[in-house]
This record gives sequence, C-alpha cells and structure tokens, in this order.
Amino acid sequence: MRKPLLLTCLGLTCLSLSLSLMGADVSASKKDWPGWRGPNHDAIAAEKGLLSDWPEDGPPVLWTAIGLGGGFSSIAIADGHIYTLGKRKEGCCLISLDLGGKEVWATPIGSDDPNCTPTVDGDRVYAMDRHGELACCDTKTGKVIWSRSFAKEFGGSDPTWGYSESPRVDGNSLIVTPGSQEALLVSLDKKSGKVIWKTSDAKLGNNGHGGAGYASVQISNGAGVKQYVQMVGKGLVSVNAKDGKFLWTYNRVANGTATIPTPIVRGDYVFGASGYGDGGSCLVKLVRSGSGVKAEEVWYKKSNQLQNHHGGVILLGDHLYMGHGNNQGYPVCVDFMTGNDAWRPGRGPGEGSAAIVCADGHLYFRYESGEMALIEATPAAYHLKATFKIKTKHSASWPHPVVLDGKLYLRDQQDLHCYKVKKD
Repeated sequence: MRKPLLLTCLGLTCLSLSLSLMGADVSASKKDWPGWRGPNHDAIAAEKGLLSDWPEDGPPVLWTAIGLGGGFSSIAIADGHIYTLGKRKEGCCLISLDLGGKEVWATPIGSDDPNCTPTVDGDRVYAMDRHGELACCDTKTGKVIWSRSFAKEFGGSDPTWGYSESPRVDGNSLIVTPGSQEALLVSLDKKSGKVIWKTSDAKLGNNGHGGAGYASVQISNGAGVKQYVQMVGKGLVSVNAKDGKFLWTYNRVANGTATIPTPIVRGDYVFGASGYGDGGSCLVKLVRSGSGVKAEEVWYKKSNQLQNHHGGVILLGDHLYMGHGNNQGYPVCVDFMTGNDAWRPGRGPGEGSAAIVCADGHLYFRYESGEMALIEATPAAYHLKATFKIKTKHSASWPHPVVLDGKLYLRDQQDLHCYKVKKD
C-alpha cells in the first residue's frame, strides 16, 4: 500500500464567515500564514494582483532553501520568519528561516520524518514529531519552553504513518489529539503545557480504525455550543470546548485505513471526507439535543461518488473544491448543501492526489507527480489556466502549497522553493 499524505490533513472554513463566528484564534496580519492552512484554517489566501497565467516553465524561482531534511511538513510564516520541520541526522528538527530562505535556528524536538506543520502564536511556535512528541519553542531562539509526550503522558499510540496534526491554538489553550481512550483530545495551557482537560470514554462507533487520524482540529459554534470538531480514526467527532466532554460523532465517513482530511466548519454545518474504498464524504447539521448537541446527516456520498484521499478541500462561497479519488486528485467542484456536481472534468493535468490552496480567484493544485496547476475558482465551469513542473521531486509531491505576499512556497523534502506569482 502506498504511503498517504500525512499532513494534518485537510481543514477548512467558509470565507464569508466572520472571525468570531469561526472561532478564529490566531491573530495574524495579511503578511502572515501562521500555521496549517493559513490564518483562518481554510487554505484561502488574502492575496490580490497575482498572475492569472504562468509561463510554460513556471513562474520565476526567487530562491531555494536546501538541507531542511526529510518529511512532508508544509510551512508556517509569521513575523518575517518561516517555520517548518525536517528529519536531520540529529532527529526531527523544528527549523526557522528568514524570508530569503536562510536558516536562523534549528531545534531537535523528536525523531523520524515529520508530517506536522508548525503553529505560530506570538513569540511561541508549536510542533510535534511523528511519535507525538510535542514541543513549544521560542520563535526567536528556538529554545524549548515546554514539551509533552502523547505516548508517555496520554496513552496515545502512533497512527500507522505517524502523528500528523498541527496543534490548534484557541485563546489560552492548545488543542491536540493523542487519540487514546483516556485522552482522545486534550486541552493544554499554551504557556505552560499543563493539562486543562482531557476527553475520555468517547463512544465512536464501529467503522474505521482506532486512535487518532491525520487531521487537525476545527472550531465550531454549531447549535450555539462552542466545540472542537476533529476527524479521528473512527470519523467525525466533537467535544465541548469548555470541558472536553464528548458531544457527538458521525462514524459513517470513517474508513479502515487512514482518515486524513481536516473537516470544514460553516455555521451549524460540518463537512467531512476520507479516502480509500470505505470512506466517502458527508455534510451534517448540528442541532441541540437536550443539554448537548447531535449531528444530523444532510447528505452522504460513497467513496466512488466523492472522496478526498488527502490534499484538502476548500469551501469558497457555496461550493467545495477538491481532488476526488483515492490516490487520484481528479479536480471536482460540488455544491456544499447538496453534494451535487458543479463540474467534474476527469483526470486533470497531473497524477496522484492533489494538495490545494486558493488565492486571488484561482485554485493552486499541487499533484503528487510534481505538477502545479492553476484552475479558476468558479462553479460555472472547469477552466484550467496554466501548468508547470515543480523544480524538484525528491519524493511524493504532497506538502501543501502556501501563497503569501505574492509568493508561492513549495516544500519538497530537504528543499523549499519560493516562486514569484505576483504581477509586475
């Protein structure tokens, strides 16, 4: 079996919601991309004036940073610095670069090739290795401020391809997913690392696999209750943000191999997807049930109808954009409320799953095979604008693209390429 993309995969919110309704938690300027899928956790960049076409050999490469080490981590950018993770001879290192790609510092925080994308909050950056060794470091020096172990402290066990989520900051809390029976989700004090609460004894259903998945936490205020929504091995789950008590689960969308995409939250609705033969896609509506919340199915599509293996889903307006199919990445656009196709053109210009980001009215599709595609972000019709081959391909081309300040960042194992995509 092929190794799936293990990046805290695939979380998304609606552009039209206000930050307060989304429960947005990381303050960031338009010049920041402080963590997984950007400041609003939706993979939508606040960029204008970008190229609407590319030369055949791609936009200009401004610089390439080398020697970052192995792994499928993407990048975070905040306060003039870039943060990523890579496996080096000294282990899994959290790395800081300046905006020209020059290394500022590197701090070992664990072992083996990482999948996590760091999360920056003020003067601290949070990251973990594939074994759930979580560290909080100083952004200026890289010094470890505190650390926790999912296995030793919370009874967690590595998912098949390692822990992959990106920690989620919410106010004074840091939310993570050890995935154990005693600590499905955990809230930590972001400054000290002390435990605030743990979710235990959640009733998750029979489908799927045990433990954590590969997604990252989303914040919902559905049905008037602030809650943390996550995709774990058993499918969609939600816990009360106040005390971590289990609220609801939707088990049908789980699969027995790996649940990867991060869910999408919009108002009272939650979208979830997973790949493989027994996954699929769903939309549920959150409604009050006594003192709690329950999830009512709005629609469900079988895996052969609609699935996102990994690479992510974007909600723009009233439509979802994604790569469909297990290890496929067929470009597709569907109506959020119905799941019905707006367009579905077939193979597309690349092979394998596609990691996506949206900027200035376009979708940036990064295919596993190393192709980049520029697709117009409209439900009216599929319109492929341009393609190019990424400068290197050291392994599967999985790390999620980042578009910020007129630049396209593409991590490829030890290399990080920075392309100019702003119009002159």
